[in-house]
Amino acid sequence: MLTKPDKATAITLWNGYEIPRLGMGCWAIGGPFYAGDVPLGWGEVDDHESIRAIHRAVDLGIRFFDTASNYGAGHSEKVVGRAIGNRDDIVIATKFGFATDEESKQATGAFADPAFIRKSVETSLKRLKRERLDLLQFHLNDFPLEASDEVFETLEILKAEGKIDAFGWSTDYPDRASRHTNRTGFVSVQHTMNVFEPVPDMIDVIEKNGLISINRGPLAMGLLTGKFTPEKTVGAKDVRGASLVWMVYFKDGKIAPEFAARLDAVRDLLTADGRTLTQGALAWLWARSSRTLPIPGFRTVAQVEENAGALQKGPLPREVMDGIDAALTGL
Repeated sequence: MLTKPDKATAITLWNGYEIPRLGMGCWAIGGPFYAGDVPLGWGEVDDHESIRAIHRAVDLGIRFFDTASNYGAGHSEKVVGRAIGNRDDIVIATKFGFATDEESKQATGAFADPAFIRKSVETSLKRLKRERLDLLQFHLNDFPLEASDEVFETLEILKAEGKIDAFGWSTDYPDRASRHTNRTGFVSVQHTMNVFEPVPDMIDVIEKNGLISINRGPLAMGLLTGKFTPEKTVGAKDVRGASLVWMVYFKDGKIAPEFAARLDAVRDLLTADGRTLTQGALAWLWARSSRTLPIPGFRTVAQVEENAGALQKGPLPREVMDGIDAALTGL
């Protein structure tokens, strides 16, 4: 059990709580949900295994779990709530903005008005079995800058009321990340970041403002686990098989050829010092910035154990980072 993280793999949160610099992303354990016929989840799940995996993560010292109100049309929040409840030593981050119907498992739209935000908060509190949300994140990536002012004013009010402890934005746009940095309670940006997408402009915003960089897609939606061959196809209910604009790592359910080439270029470097490919990808994030907090997804105990095992070896050495930069240049 990891009771005291090494400084290189620890981060101090907005509340002064020091935790390992690794969270667990809970999108996949939400199970299937859809926009019409388009899958938005990662396929069928076993709730009992999900809960065992969460408990195993906690046993290994993990203290940060990230979910969203729409994952599995609310099912992810319910599973996290069953597994963790109102424990005050574990931080749960959730998101709002995308509405879903629990019965049909269908996406029903995107909303950001104050009434919707308040309703979403109450629903998340109930599902998660929490008295207060630790971190509430705005889930609409490209929401207009000016219109976002009302959103974050509402979040400030909710913080003052004690409904939430802190808030952030899940966005890949540096201008949106920097828009609300002066607001009391704005502490984090959740954004795509991995070996293939180092996002220097976003990291610059985060480091200059002392924010937490919550890294979604740290394993490039599974590509950086090394478990996919060019011939392997994901399941019919898996979002990686959907024709979505932002689905760059997979095409028609298979590894996108350009990313397969990039993976081949860095595989040996990422697995230096006995790391698995997954562990090397997480170690790259820790070496990239002291503010990073990757949240790899999971569905099994074994995946949690592999993810958490990366903490034992810490960040990649500088020379390996340089080698990865050189290997990817020109590809």
